[in-house]
Amino acid sequence: MINVNEYFDGTVKSLAYESAEGKSTIGVIEPGEYEFGTSSHETMVVIEGELVALLPSQTEWKSFKNAESFEVPANSSFKVKASSQTSYLCKYK
Repeated sequence: MINVNEYFDGTVKSLAYESAEGKSTIGVIEPGEYEFGTSSHETMVVIEGELVALLPSQTEWKSFKNAESFEVPANSSFKVKASSQTSYLCKYK
């Protein structure tokens, strides 16, 4: 089953699915700054574009581009900024 998710008045949209590897979402982020909360561990892979992220317990923003990834622990929050449309794959543990 594919589920459609929409956040921040439609500026972030994703499709959620489950494969043999577990639960994932694939989505697109419009330009802007966003804060997300996590309920499980997440690995976010930038597919196309760039996300600048402020990860939990970090004080500096870090850039992630095509094929680069970052991890976010469960029960935390993180911020991302996009200057252009950016696509991502998020894997949940």
